[in-house]
Amino acid sequence: MSLAHVYTRALAGINAPEVTVEVHVSNGLPNLTIVGLPETAVKESRDRVRSAIINSGFEFPARRLTINLAPADLPKEGGRFDLPIALGILAASGQIDKENLDEYEFFGELSLGGALQPIRGVLPSILQAQRLGRSSVIPEHNRHEASLIKRAVIYPAQHLLDVTRHLKDGNTLHNLSVPANVGPTNRYSVDMSEVKGQSHARRALEIAAAGQHSLLFIGPPGTGKSMLAERLPTIMPPMTEQEALETAAVQSLISGAQKITDDAQRPYRAPHHTASSVALVGGGSNPRPGEISLAHNGVLFLDELPEFDRRVLDSLREPLETGHIIISRAARQAEFPANVQLIAAMNPCPCGYLGDTRHACTDTPDQIQRYRGRITGPFLDRIDLCIEVPRIKLAEAKAQHPPEDSNTIRSRVIAARQQQLQRSSTANGKLKPTQMKQVCTISPEDENLLLAATEKLGLSSRAHDRILRVARTIADLDNSDKITTRHLTEAIGYRRYNKQI
Repeated sequence: MSLAHVYTRALAGINAPEVTVEVHVSNGLPNLTIVGLPETAVKESRDRVRSAIINSGFEFPARRLTINLAPADLPKEGGRFDLPIALGILAASGQIDKENLDEYEFFGELSLGGALQPIRGVLPSILQAQRLGRSSVIPEHNRHEASLIKRAVIYPAQHLLDVTRHLKDGNTLHNLSVPANVGPTNRYSVDMSEVKGQSHARRALEIAAAGQHSLLFIGPPGTGKSMLAERLPTIMPPMTEQEALETAAVQSLISGAQKITDDAQRPYRAPHHTASSVALVGGGSNPRPGEISLAHNGVLFLDELPEFDRRVLDSLREPLETGHIIISRAARQAEFPANVQLIAAMNPCPCGYLGDTRHACTDTPDQIQRYRGRITGPFLDRIDLCIEVPRIKLAEAKAQHPPEDSNTIRSRVIAARQQQLQRSSTANGKLKPTQMKQVCTISPEDENLLLAATEKLGLSSRAHDRILRVARTIADLDNSDKITTRHLTEAIGYRRYNKQI
């Protein structure tokens, strides 16, 4: 029977559902038909595959070819199906042996000469193939990306002929066994020692890093808000192997193999304030991840926060709470991870100089109110720490002791985070209500203090809980088993600016 089955995978958000390429060669007028909901790039594979097979020295069957991409209701896009289609044709026509095909999953786009071209999303595909015990054959250009996965059987190939020889001999391609480098690194080009002064803001940044809390900087231009935010990844705990794979998998969906790093550095994304909601949360007819997903396990920095469109900021509220984003379209639904640490910065007024000691503010109270009103209350309610970054005199900054470097601060952050993971298996900023009852206990006197503060500042129940989470992180940095009054009052102090916005 002139029928062959080859396994590969499509892309559906961060997932990689299995696709079986069925090729049937039958008598009739020469024709090639692809069925199974192929999109334009997949339909065009008939021309690429025909040229690649002929230029590789094989014979393209002058018969009727029917190619089914199953399941039929799953949309298929891109050139990733070229290699499995070509192998299916060669196996169905008897030019290669099809006995061992079910042990592999094949991925790759073919050039007209038969060379394998890189594809997007190879990491999620390899991970799924690994779970089923299958080996993966990928383009050589995706080698660096695939090397992040340990204990998977991966065969990088440069040409269609390399794959066919391996299927015949079994030892032509070499298994990729490069271990993923996900240990702590010090390759950041910036460091906290470069930030002079701003001890209060540095303290807030350390608390945010230790407990994975969101943070808002408010201050005049040039006071170091963006500089502080850019250095947050340098003091965050290193990514685990699982976090590094999740982050690389998302990057693989948007940029392919060219921009995947292997040094376990946390991503830092700073979209421009003109970005649309689709750019931030993802979307499109074929859903792609947005900035919040590309910052997964890292930092999402929103500079000039009030300049973002109000609807754009509101679209971030749900993924910031849940840690993932679900994009629904008429034809499909895609889910992307979005476990990010939000850092934002804004000026105190439209001109930027309200309260500045060097410049006089030229804005009216009405203009200031409208400017701050661009940030909705529900969005502001989801920010754990709100800190003022005032302008300081250069002479005072230079006279201060040399500031701590990132490695020193990072060691304290790692110690505090380890306490949180041992206690509740998650960072304090992600504690669930049931966990808070056990972890964030305070004395009756402190409870009265907190209730009075929330009443005076007009805070919600969500803000009440967030204050407790921040206080728990401050206690962890002090290596304290209990939340004391000092920890609680410091946490309340990081919310007092909410009333002014």
